[in-house]
Amino acid sequence: MPRMSSYVLRQLIEPMLLFAFLLTTVIWLSQSLKLLDLVINRGQSAPMFVYLTILMLPQLLVVILPIAFFGGVLYGLHRLNAESELIVMSAAGYSRAQLAVPVLIAAAIAMVLTYICSLYLMPLGQRMMKAEVLSIRADIGAAILSEGNFNAPVKGLTVFIRELQSDGHIRGILVHDNRNASRPTTYIAVSGVLAQTPSGPRLIMENGTVEQTAEGGAKLSVLKFKRYVFDLDQFASQQQAQNLETSERFLPELFTPHLAKDPGGKTRRLFLAEAHNRLSAPLYCLMFAFIALAAVTRGRRGRGAYALRLTVASVAAGAIRLVGYGAQGMVGRNPSLFAVLYLIPLLGALFAMLEVRGSDFAVLRNLFRTPQPEPAQ
Repeated sequence: MPRMSSYVLRQLIEPMLLFAFLLTTVIWLSQSLKLLDLVINRGQSAPMFVYLTILMLPQLLVVILPIAFFGGVLYGLHRLNAESELIVMSAAGYSRAQLAVPVLIAAAIAMVLTYICSLYLMPLGQRMMKAEVLSIRADIGAAILSEGNFNAPVKGLTVFIRELQSDGHIRGILVHDNRNASRPTTYIAVSGVLAQTPSGPRLIMENGTVEQTAEGGAKLSVLKFKRYVFDLDQFASQQQAQNLETSERFLPELFTPHLAKDPGGKTRRLFLAEAHNRLSAPLYCLMFAFIALAAVTRGRRGRGAYALRLTVASVAAGAIRLVGYGAQGMVGRNPSLFAVLYLIPLLGALFAMLEVRGSDFAVLRNLFRTPQPEPAQ
């Protein structure tokens, strides 16, 4: 690559990475709050929270990378133009076509990264995160180890621990089992310990009572015990793995899903729409590249006209991308229109490329113009 093109490529890659980092950080912080609530309530560690958020990143990057690319390229070209570097390059014989080469290389890099995230890293990360979340929710023992709070790890079970000592022993235990609403049972113990056995977690309570009501609270039976083993595994077994969601499936699984039940074929249509969207979404990087080139290199150089072009380019890029999102829903209802998902970014790239060439769409008009016979000599 010529040295000047390498320089332009560096000026585009650096802001693109910066925009990607900033957008990822902002969206990551907002999305990680859901995981933070799960980790805290289930008594998990900080490394587990970091691990879950890392698994979530590929899904965010699928959306963020094309947007960060457009922002980075538009800013990089604007900076080169504002500092008159593009003018100097043009005077030195560096044409608009040569300028397009590093821009398209940056677009190719963004497209490849987006494809890697959407086709492999996102479904892999979503599967691994789902498995970890199910494991955390099934860990009833860790969920109840929160002293001074009434914990409800699953529906029908409430646990209160007054004090958790450093050696693992528990002082002051209350367990309320309300799975059978007509005969709720309450366990109260002076002390106890949480044990992990080969059969699952067990709460061993010592020196307490079992209180059970019947007939709408009219009868109360109390049983004292010195040692009582409460089976927590019966609640953990209720956590069952569900079918794979759309974001958890790889591309072949979207095109040929194995579905036990799919009334009306609605799920299959949604899977097809998602598959074509994953293949077409990175193409917007190509369209964004030509839009940024057209905004910076074409038109009058007056400050007002130049600012207006940048604004129009940003609005147009955002509007076309929103149309693409809407088209995905349309394809989900009618899969035969899947070609629309590819036509939107490709046609946008074509019109922007014609604008970069300065043809004012004359090339496109000539394609459909009927040739006129030459006059006779």
